[in-house]
Amino acid sequence: MMKINLTSEGMDVTKVSIITSREHTMTMDITLDQVGAWLEGALVQDAFPNLNEVEREFLISGMSEAEQKEFFE
Repeated sequence: MMKINLTSEGMDVTKVSIITSREHTMTMDITLDQVGAWLEGALVQDAFPNLNEVEREFLISGMSEAEQKEFFE
């Protein structure tokens, strides 16, 4: 599940980590059109070419940057 709140800085995206079950929020520079494309089946790297690897992984798994570093390194 993903929650999105529009802010003056972009969108606050909240997801639950598949590793720790903790809820994390990340502010992202994305559009509702990009989210729609991804939810309709576009690959995350195609829907969000402006995001870095950490941000895209967060959208996929809900893992925070710290969790990603611990899990993948």
